[in-house]
This record gives sequence, C-alpha cells and structure tokens, in this order.
Amino acid sequence: MKKPKIIGVSKSESHTFSKFSCERITLIKGLGVKGDAHMGKTVKHRSRVVKDPTQPNLRQVHLIHSELFEELKEKGFYINNGEIGENITTVGIDLLSLPRNTILKLGQEAKVKITGLRNPCNQLNSVKEGLMKAVLDYDENGNLIRKAGVMGVVVEGGELSVGEEIEIVLPEKPYLALERV
Repeated sequence: MKKPKIIGVSKSESHTFSKFSCERITLIKGLGVKGDAHMGKTVKHRSRVVKDPTQPNLRQVHLIHSELFEELKEKGFYINNGEIGENITTVGIDLLSLPRNTILKLGQEAKVKITGLRNPCNQLNSVKEGLMKAVLDYDENGNLIRKAGVMGVVVEGGELSVGEEIEIVLPEKPYLALERV
C-alpha cells in the first residue's frame, strides 16, 4: 500500500463549486484554508448559513481520496483535483473508514480533525451529469454510503503542498462512526 500523502491542494475565494489547484495552501487554526470561501469559525456553506449562520463550521477543510477518482473513471467520469470541491486530495488512505475525531497530521505542522462525511449535493451534476448518483452507494444492508470525502476542522495550522506525507492519529476508543456534517 502507498504511504499516505497529499497529491493535490485546491481553494477558491468565491463560492464556486469547483476549487482551483494551487502549488500550496495555508491552513489556519480554527478557521480553515486561507483564501477559501469556506474559511471561518461559523458555517460558510450557503445552505447552512440560511438555516443558522451562527452554527460552528465543521466543514473548514474538505478532503477526498484519489482512489474515488479511479472508481469514477470506471463509471465514465474523469475528475480532476479540486473539481468536486475538495481542498486536499489524498492517496493511500481510506478516509471514509476513519472514525470521527481522527487527527490527520499533514506535512510538517498542520493537523486536521475529521468531523464527518461530506454530504454530496446535486451541484455534483453540474460538473458531470449523473455524478451525484455515482458518489453514492448502498451496503449489503441497504444503508446509504456517501463516498464524496470527509470534512474537518483545522486544529494546527501550516502550509501544505503536493507530495507531503499524512500521518493518521486515531482517537481513543470507542470509535465513533462518521456521519454527514
């Protein structure tokens, strides 16, 4: 298995669905990605702001595993880093299987605490028709599986660039399963 690492970093200053690939991004403790529209202590996703603009931002950083892109290629979808809204694209790590409150040490300094699953929305179909359905699945018991990555909050800031390694620090047991945030 590949050593977990970062293979893409992206951000967008405006509320565009796709983010733009960069050479590096800066994570700011308690806020998110510097220069990204979703940075802040309180929610920035428009649908959540409408419901309650004072709720904490549990979606400061969006991470997607590049293995999803490989799976999507088999279904005819060719996705580039940042195209479906993620800030950090990873390889060699099963993000969806991590428990809630896992800490990802990214590069030399940065740390992100996983808060939950990204809840995919219909905006995915604006990237490629049918993409929303392609990132959803069902397990053998008929439970919905959301494959569009995980969300987290920045607990230690730092600069990140492509090629930096990721270390996984699991929380104390009992583990809490990821739920949509």
